[in-house]
Amino acid sequence: MDELALERLLAEVRSGECPPDEALLRLRRLPFADLGFARVDHHRSLRQGLPEAVYGQGKTAEQCAAIVGELLAEDGGPVILTRADEGQADRAATAHPGGVRTVTGRATGADQVRGELATVVWRPAPARPARTLVVTAGTADLPVARECTATLTGLGLRPTLLADCGVAGVHRLLASADELAAAEAVVVVAGMEGALASLVGGITPAPVVAVPTSTGYGAAFEGVTALLAMHASCAAGITVVGIDNGFGAACAVARMLP
Repeated sequence: MDELALERLLAEVRSGECPPDEALLRLRRLPFADLGFARVDHHRSLRQGLPEAVYGQGKTAEQCAAIVGELLAEDGGPVILTRADEGQADRAATAHPGGVRTVTGRATGADQVRGELATVVWRPAPARPARTLVVTAGTADLPVARECTATLTGLGLRPTLLADCGVAGVHRLLASADELAAAEAVVVVAGMEGALASLVGGITPAPVVAVPTSTGYGAAFEGVTALLAMHASCAAGITVVGIDNGFGAACAVARMLP
């Protein structure tokens, strides 16, 4: 339940449309709902401004579907299932029609055995006007970028994706200099040495959220090299999230923007 949903409930009680006893029953579920294997946090939107999301990895398909159903049972904002394998996404979509599925691509590293991963969004938030960009260093970074763009879209933002703008061919990024200058927030997704985040941070006045990816040869250490490089960026004020965390980058942007 988010602020708008709570305001609607209180207005219904005031008008007599909703009896106080019914409102009390709905509010009893507000802190969290205990499903036995998960305590679903219905209060998170009121505390943080962002709803609880469902992280697929480590859960069964049935658990994913049940948590999605519990979140949808409450009036409120978007419901997001991310890092879901095909079985989890299929089960949740069958149980709860209407979700928009974005196939993010084959997972990297230890997740490769899971095949194609997806982000599924139900009940997306109303569109917000902020101009956001998601920039990738290479095509191999697209799975993480797609998770980010799908999450941003679910949260009401409409990002533009600029793919394959890595520093090995910096003219590709500079061709979009006007877009970078006009952006209100930029997410940079890069593996290898992660230098793209510093370059973008030196061009745009917008907040920059950097996502290191596990793309790269041995010296990239599955994203650790890019992570440390982004933390050591010469461009001041860059926010860095965890390796391959496109979802977290989207949430960081949503918190920053009005």
